[in-house]
Amino acid sequence: MKIGILTSGGDCPGLNAVIRAIVRKADELSFETIGITNGWKGIFDESYKPLNLNNVTGIVNRGGTILGTSRFSPFLENNGKDILLHKISKEGFDAIIAIGGEGSMHIAQQAMDIGVNVVAVPKTIDNDISGTDYTFGFDTAVNIATDAVDRLHTTAESHHRIMILEVMGRHAGWIALYSGIAGGADVVIIPEVKTKIEDVVEVLKSRYKRGKIFSIIVVAEGAQFLEKEISNKQTSKKLDDFGRERLGGISYYLAEEIEKRTGFETRATILGYIQRGGVPSAFDRVLGTRFGVYAAEMVRDKKFGRMAAIQSDTVIDIPISEAIGKLKTVTPELYKVAQVFFK
Repeated sequence: MKIGILTSGGDCPGLNAVIRAIVRKADELSFETIGITNGWKGIFDESYKPLNLNNVTGIVNRGGTILGTSRFSPFLENNGKDILLHKISKEGFDAIIAIGGEGSMHIAQQAMDIGVNVVAVPKTIDNDISGTDYTFGFDTAVNIATDAVDRLHTTAESHHRIMILEVMGRHAGWIALYSGIAGGADVVIIPEVKTKIEDVVEVLKSRYKRGKIFSIIVVAEGAQFLEKEISNKQTSKKLDDFGRERLGGISYYLAEEIEKRTGFETRATILGYIQRGGVPSAFDRVLGTRFGVYAAEMVRDKKFGRMAAIQSDTVIDIPISEAIGKLKTVTPELYKVAQVFFK
């Protein structure tokens, strides 16, 4: 059996662990593994590289992806469906293992719908794919964000400032919530809950009255505010390759508003792509490895149209359609845990 492996969407710590595990398990099953470079675009470009035990040695601890990635969708191209089917048939792929995030899962489902044998592996630092407790990349991103919160604490306390850390999270605030709780942030702002700036201001003033002359705020890039003039400033109006507005910069407008309303010196830091770079955590290396081994077994068992997932520490598989049915967002109950410390 000939398997094509691709990584699609944003890069993410743990991708190479998945690739390595697929190749190792596929070798055990006597499957041929071919790397497809730069996501689904590699099929259009017929850009492939054989994968074997030698060229996946020593990559488990490497960030990024040895195959390259892109946000290219065959289904947005003229005659894209027919071209995709022709190229896959020409190369003789019996199955495609697609490793990607929420947008990439939609492409995988579309490919399955036209007859491509697809097995999916969920990847996103945002942890927003339904049906799986965690996605690899999330733990690494949280560790990096938590470290940033710890570092901001020292300068905030030294200069008696309010420091705002902006982290990734378009529709789901998992990184903001976890790093905020772990780092001891005084306010965490997530997209799932529309926030009133005056409520944030009251928390900061209350802390000041208690002698706490510095504060840390963690805000997700997709945070929504009841004051529309703030929320309207957070997008650049430019679109990414999936047609979504590019986000970034909401922390600067929030800092401006807080300083204006409180008189407290306020600074903002955008963590940006640092969250998804560098070496994966041990947790993400292990999770990626488990997903990779399981994905190869799914191909063996012809479980096409399904995605590897982890539930209660057991790797299972679910329909891709179920995974993309709705985003996994922070629950009100979990957000209440963080709110205990908003005082």
